[in-house]
Amino acid sequence: MNPITTSSRRSFLGHAALGLALAPMGSLLASSARAASPAGATSFGPLKQIDAGDLRVEYAEAGPANGPVAILLHGWPYDIHAFVDVAPRLAAAGYRVIVPYLRGYGGTRFLSASTARNGQQGAVAQDIIALMDALGVRQAVLGAFDWGARTACIMAAIWPERVSGLVSVSGYLIGNPQANAKPQAPAAEYAWWYQSYLATDRGRDGYAANPAAFNRFIWQQASPQWQFDDATYQRSAQAFDNPDHVAIVVHNYRWRIALAQGESRFDALEARLASAPRIAVPSITMEGDANGAPHPAPAAYAAKFSGPYQHRNLEGGIGHNLPQEAPAAFAQAVIDVTRI
Repeated sequence: MNPITTSSRRSFLGHAALGLALAPMGSLLASSARAASPAGATSFGPLKQIDAGDLRVEYAEAGPANGPVAILLHGWPYDIHAFVDVAPRLAAAGYRVIVPYLRGYGGTRFLSASTARNGQQGAVAQDIIALMDALGVRQAVLGAFDWGARTACIMAAIWPERVSGLVSVSGYLIGNPQANAKPQAPAAEYAWWYQSYLATDRGRDGYAANPAAFNRFIWQQASPQWQFDDATYQRSAQAFDNPDHVAIVVHNYRWRIALAQGESRFDALEARLASAPRIAVPSITMEGDANGAPHPAPAAYAAKFSGPYQHRNLEGGIGHNLPQEAPAAFAQAVIDVTRI
């Protein structure tokens, strides 16, 4: 069963009614908690840090320590505040919510100066497995977009025993550098202009000179109908001050199109990912009606999900940063996914 549902930023009641139509009883109880939860948050509580794999990871945490775990993963050029209105909803529904800064963002730091500043997909996914191990988390539901959605898809495909459910904005995003290296149609190449820009030394230097202004422009392109204010953007822009941010971003986009090498320790993992493995864990994919970033059509990836699966379209001018633009709908998907 692959039902497609629709909700709206401007109609919370319409979304809630749809959730009632789709959700089992456990979801109804969670939905009641969500309706009473805080919204319009401006910050998380005090952040935490833990050594995990190559990193000292900085992360936000909310909710009961003994609740089922939800890990929320941001992308580029965003940060943990993409989930600032999602986390309290999930916490009110009984989840232990963990929202980490990815490598190269916020207060997350490499433990060793000699570790490669590597942005390849396998390295980022291994970071989150290491974080789960360090926190003693055996299994979690994952909610994610952009780089985070790619990371979550990889975890669900390669380590399904660690993933109880997957919510992925823009669907199946596991990449293959050799395939990506092939030229695309002009419109597709135009949509990926920043990847071509960052492939050059001029682009690297331009991004390093002013990542905050660059990334604000990406926000505007990716979510053309989202009227975020300066305070909202500046809150996230602080995450780009990380000393490894530029190196990670540039390597990520160059590696994607086979212009930069990854680390050999991830070769076996990347070989598995190059085969585009299917995802069997319960999954919900989501897409907004005003996503200005490059993204595949839902029909192009539906077959990659072999387990319980739904796709949800969101109306109302929802762009690429779906969790921040439509937090109620995103939180509800995280609550629903393990029950579909």
